[in-house]
Parts: sequence; structure tokens; C-alpha cells
Amino acid sequence: MQETKRMGQEAQEQAQRMGHEFQQAAVGGFETAGRSLSEVNRGLQAIAAEMTAYSKKAFDDAIRTWEQLIGVRSVEQAVQIQSDYAKKAYENHMAELSKLAKICVGMAEAASKPVEENFRR
Repeated sequence: MQETKRMGQEAQEQAQRMGHEFQQAAVGGFETAGRSLSEVNRGLQAIAAEMTAYSKKAFDDAIRTWEQLIGVRSVEQAVQIQSDYAKKAYENHMAELSKLAKICVGMAEAASKPVEENFRR
């Protein structure tokens, strides 16, 4: 009888320990997810800010080009202005893609860091 009672108590204690460990893991998971999502949010804000700045610059470049085109005196001059604009727009676009890629990689690294730290524990 005492052996059965002792086994029952051991099983109950083990179930309590497992429940406590599960609860700690769940809380840690929620905290990790929260930190990870916070990093994603910061990254998305950085992307939005970068896209806003790029859009403004691209719009300003287009307006300047139109202003130049209004005052052209020859077809050759118009073609040169358009060629210069196309070249600059392409270079700016490629530079912007590079910046956005770096932001995205940084965001992924920052968002995965809390998850990695949680797995190490």
C-alpha cells in the first residue's frame, strides 16, 4: 500500500514538474515571438522610410527632367536629357534595391536572434 502511495506521489510530482516546464517553455515562446515580431516591425518601418525617401527623390528627379525637357531647342538635346535621366534612374533604382536587400537581411537576422537565443537555453 505504501509503495502504491509513493508511486502515486512521484507521478504527481513528475506531472507538476512537467507542467511547470511546459508553462515556462510557453511563456518563453511568447516572449521570443514578441521580441522577434518587434524586430520585424522595426525592419518594416525602416523599409517604409527608405521607400518614402526614394520615392520623393525619384519624383524630384522626374520633375527636374521635365523642366529641362520643356526648355530644349533640339531633338538631340531632348534625347540626351532623356538618356541621362534613364541612366540615372536605373542607377538609383539598383542602388535602392541593394539598400532594401541589406535592410531585409538585417531584419531577418535581428528577428531570428531571439529565436536562436531561446533554443540555446
